Amino acid sequence: LFYNGDYYGVISDTGKILKVHPKHLEAYELRGKAYTRLGDHDLAIQHFREALKFDPEHKGCKDAHKFVKNIEKKKKKADAAFDSRNYEEAIQKYWDAINIDATHRAFARPTMLKIVQAHSRLGQHDEAVQQAELLVEDSGGAVEYQWALGDALTDAERFDEALRVFQKAAEDLPDNSEERQKANQKVREAQVALKQSKTKNYYKILGISRTATSKEIKKAYRELALKWHPDKNADNKEEAEKKFQDIAEAYEVLSDDEMKAKYDRGEDVFDNQGGGGRG
Repeated sequence: LFYNGDYYGVISDTGKILKVHPKHLEAYELRGKAYTRLGDHDLAIQHFREALKFDPEHKGCKDAHKFVKNIEKKKKKADAAFDSRNYEEAIQKYWDAINIDATHRAFARPTMLKIVQAHSRLGQHDEAVQQAELLVEDSGGAVEYQWALGDALTDAERFDEALRVFQKAAEDLPDNSEERQKANQKVREAQVALKQSKTKNYYKILGISRTATSKEIKKAYRELALKWHPDKNADNKEEAEKKFQDIAEAYEVLSDDEMKAKYDRGEDVFDNQGGGGRG
């Protein structure tokens, strides 16, 4: 079963064995390896550790435990770099984890999602889209990876393409399913992004992704406000005043949860806005 890829079958059968023979080390090993291939590393580690209590020198469980721990150690470092917005470092460390065993698709695919997001955050949109397209192909068109591609295209400001991707993903899902509802929401968001791209785009003004965190929004605002403050741009004061006003307006909207939600839905956030901001 294991070598045929029937990992759920392996888990079921070894579970029955362990009920009768609770110290069956090979069953623990095989069950742990099945959980590993399904991407459930925590359960895999639990099984290897349980077996090693009975025989600390069991080679199969020791090697399998070391394999999973090595992957998780590298992923943890990558996650820390990502959370600290050190995206170049995160990308490298994610690839280090994936390359321990490139055939481990249950780990590689969700990890590549983080790589796609990191490329987008760095403004490396071609790389993000390329990786997302590979994910869609490798997964046979799985919906979550189509969404990742749509998000990468949105960040790249390729709004028409993003909308088509989200619409196709929605069409492939059963009506009234939870995933279909989420896909329909993605379609609506893409339609809003396309509409906003033709007017004043607050995300673009601040140079951030539509998925930027509040900290990233504040950081972008502070840097741009300092750069374009009219007092620091005596030689091009008129341009600076316009940019400074747009930057302040973008921050006013995106830093306010209620206004940001309205903006993200494509609604006017200022009275008598008419689709183009305050001005």
